[in-house]
Amino acid sequence: MDDTFELYDLRVEVVCPTGEIILCGAKEGDYFELRGEMLYLPERQGISIYSLASVLPLLAAKQRVTHQNDWMSTDAEIACPDPNCNSRLRIIRMGKRTFSHSETTAVPLG
Repeated sequence: MDDTFELYDLRVEVVCPTGEIILCGAKEGDYFELRGEMLYLPERQGISIYSLASVLPLLAAKQRVTHQNDWMSTDAEIACPDPNCNSRLRIIRMGKRTFSHSETTAVPLG
């Protein structure tokens, strides 16, 4: 039995409005990538734990294939959790990666 499934790799980029004061420590173009369950930041770049917390609950859903009319397929920008900061995090679906159920869990298909 084929036990494979696909997930999107994601890139989450910082979007900063021109001329606005950014309070979360982010800079335009900062990013991280999610490949499978692993999160990767470029060397010497950080991310606010509060910004990360605002986007983290959505990432597993954004990795999965969704119906074209589902808001999860169309909405991609998450506001900074600081109400005085106008930056956003943009979630971009990149290529798909194939995984095997048996290599990602001990629970058998059944």
